[in-house]
Amino acid sequence: MIALLCSGQGTQHREMFRLSGELPAASAIFAAAARVLGIDPRDFVRAASDSAMYANRAAQILCVTQALAARALLKDIIPDRHIVVGYSAGELAAWGVGGLLGPDQAISLASVRADIMSRASRAGDGLASVRGLRYDTVERLAHETQAEISIVNPNDTFVVGGSGTAVRKFCEAALAAGALRALPLPVGVASHTSLLAAAVAPLRAALAAHRPANPPAGLVLLSALDGSVVLEADTGIDGLARQISTRLQWSTCLGAAIERGASLFVELGPGRALAEMARAAYPDVPARSIDDFRSPDGLLSWIGRSRQ
Repeated sequence: MIALLCSGQGTQHREMFRLSGELPAASAIFAAAARVLGIDPRDFVRAASDSAMYANRAAQILCVTQALAARALLKDIIPDRHIVVGYSAGELAAWGVGGLLGPDQAISLASVRADIMSRASRAGDGLASVRGLRYDTVERLAHETQAEISIVNPNDTFVVGGSGTAVRKFCEAALAAGALRALPLPVGVASHTSLLAAAVAPLRAALAAHRPANPPAGLVLLSALDGSVVLEADTGIDGLARQISTRLQWSTCLGAAIERGASLFVELGPGRALAEMARAAYPDVPARSIDDFRSPDGLLSWIGRSRQ
């Protein structure tokens, strides 16, 4: 079974719409994004400064737009029965990719989600990536530096969030403890930490106001909180709202996808981080990002070969 991975923010780039940008089936998606962003996202990524492209609101809109446009690219090759799971902001994209939200709704909610998170954040809050330390060590160092584990990834890789001071101190402590890598990420909010607790209720209300549909037959939509299957929109909304202030178990999500029959991972992008994590955790399961391919034909050909 194909598992579609919807990327989070932080990996936007100038060519992120290379494969889907001229796709007729995605034209309405880009039009919807232009109405919310104020400029066509294809033009925005080419012209915007780095700081503008990584700003919280723009980043979330771009990531949701990318996932929806990539799904349109794959519409003729993805079977009815498939898995969708999203990483951080990508979980909102997953609800759009899975059909619970229309493109206009998903993109609009990306803007709302970002604004709610930004209002609940303090200047300097952010995230850092750390690799090469065991969970208990990362947990201890986070506690000592007043940071929090934000996302648990496979293979001793984590995201940690907190104030700017806490994130800086954590990175210093992690490197001193022998981490292979510990560096800040280009994200200006402490996503998936208790610092965003005040954002949960308004986001839950915004999600409910859009009245998402239930998952269609054949779709296995996994929650980023713990890899559980979202069976109904009404109950799923609570998890989708709570995840912005709750630690994500991405390693568990990938394991849940495998348990549900995933035999192929396709990351919708932008970036390759999720495909690389899936490939490292499950080397016998093919995993690629659409960013790996130069043309739609190359992507579709690889998917076709991998499914045989």
